[in-house]
Amino acid sequence: MLLTHSEVRAAPFALAAAIFLGLLAGCQKMPETYAPPEQRPVFENFRPYRISRIVEMSDGDVDSHIVRDIPTGQQGPWRWTGENPTVKVVPRTADNLNYTIDFSIADTTLKETGPVTLRFFVGEHALDSARYTAPGTYHFEKALPGGWVEAGKEVTVGASINKVWTSPNDGAKLGFILTRIGLRQGAAK
Repeated sequence: MLLTHSEVRAAPFALAAAIFLGLLAGCQKMPETYAPPEQRPVFENFRPYRISRIVEMSDGDVDSHIVRDIPTGQQGPWRWTGENPTVKVVPRTADNLNYTIDFSIADTTLKETGPVTLRFFVGEHALDSARYTAPGTYHFEKALPGGWVEAGKEVTVGASINKVWTSPNDGAKLGFILTRIGLRQGAAK
């Protein structure tokens, strides 16, 4: 295809115009930049939206729930208790709640103490008791009578053992091995 003389003379102007329009189209205002948000330290074991009803001994914040007779500052899925291990919980509801506890009775301590009786309580109310004659892992769960707790209000949940084992070496008094304790909503298992 042959170009006419006027087309050849206009070609550099057309090319320059195309380049100019391309550059003009590429010119935009860049978006503003913002500094990253302020960095804050992470609070270990902080759970702002958790309202605890069951306290697992493996929870990172377990020490904040312990009231008495459970050693603090330990890690692991279980802890030895004293005579009256007690924790505090905040139930979200007061409807259809069950006391629940998972624990073990050690063979070594049971040989010395003989059969033991555990009493289970919520606040100032005694819920029930059970006698244990063999070592092993146990689960106890029982429905709470109405009116024992208030939704959103802190309540203590605990157990007591009638005979503790006393270590001949250091005099430590050991009750049973606690894995979890608290209040659970739903039908008793």
